[in-house]
Amino acid sequence: MKADPKFHDKQARLELSRVAGKDGSDRIIDNKEVIASNKGIVGHLNLVHPNWVQVLSEIELDYMRSLNDEQLNKAFRKIEQSGTTCLIVAGTNDIPEKLIAFANQSHIPLFCSPKPSVQLMWLIRHYLAKALAESTTRHGVFLDVLGVGVMITGESAVGKSELGLELITRGSGLVADDIVELHHIAPDTLEGRCPELLRDFLEVRGLGVLNIRIMFGETAVRRKKSLKLIVHLHRPPGGDLSQVERLPLNASHQEILGVNITTVNIPVVAGRNLAVLVEAAARNFVLQQRGIDSMQEFIARHDQLLLND
Repeated sequence: MKADPKFHDKQARLELSRVAGKDGSDRIIDNKEVIASNKGIVGHLNLVHPNWVQVLSEIELDYMRSLNDEQLNKAFRKIEQSGTTCLIVAGTNDIPEKLIAFANQSHIPLFCSPKPSVQLMWLIRHYLAKALAESTTRHGVFLDVLGVGVMITGESAVGKSELGLELITRGSGLVADDIVELHHIAPDTLEGRCPELLRDFLEVRGLGVLNIRIMFGETAVRRKKSLKLIVHLHRPPGGDLSQVERLPLNASHQEILGVNITTVNIPVVAGRNLAVLVEAAARNFVLQQRGIDSMQEFIARHDQLLLND
């Protein structure tokens, strides 16, 4: 991620303006280097444990002004040798000329923002955590079903897109069809997004590509959603439901980028209302998150009945 473009789409919110170091836009923050390094992503100026993005408030600027030329040059050398991606002066426009000259000489981009340093760092940290998150892709249809991020998977032509379309007509929101981008934005959180090319579109066999936003309105689409549940569609051998386990005692999970995602396997046969089943799976997931497990409650009631006998 390049130092200059990395704030481009957030420039208005961050209120950033370029001061110096214009030819330093080739400096990058690489997510692999971030993971392997003990450096912080963003923080106040630190010469001992430098951050990738170093923020200078009035306190840091007053510290620099208190240094003599030899001490200041030594501090500048530490910043340059640390691999700092960029410098941001926060909360003031009173930037020392020596700092501007250093940024131009070292080709380290120097920005300024009127926002307080703590608020600015919170915004940048939140943005970079998402931008540098480890990611992968999965094939399926990703929807917001009753507030739960549900990814429908299964073999080709099993009916994923048709099921997605029916869920949309029942009030669910489309996030992505065909290709789902998953970003590991927090230790236990995967955020699902749609590639720009496919955003708003759903491909249905026999109908072609449908623009869900135009057909059903703004509320029928979502830009992103945290993945909480995977619904895997499969055809039972010979279409015989009797061969499918009726009461799965143990919850099934699928690991993606080190995060365990609850998985429900739904057999596909003629006559089953898959949309209702997916909505029921989403509701049951919410109950389980609240500590209400219907399966375990049934087993406990059964065991108690046997003990009473």
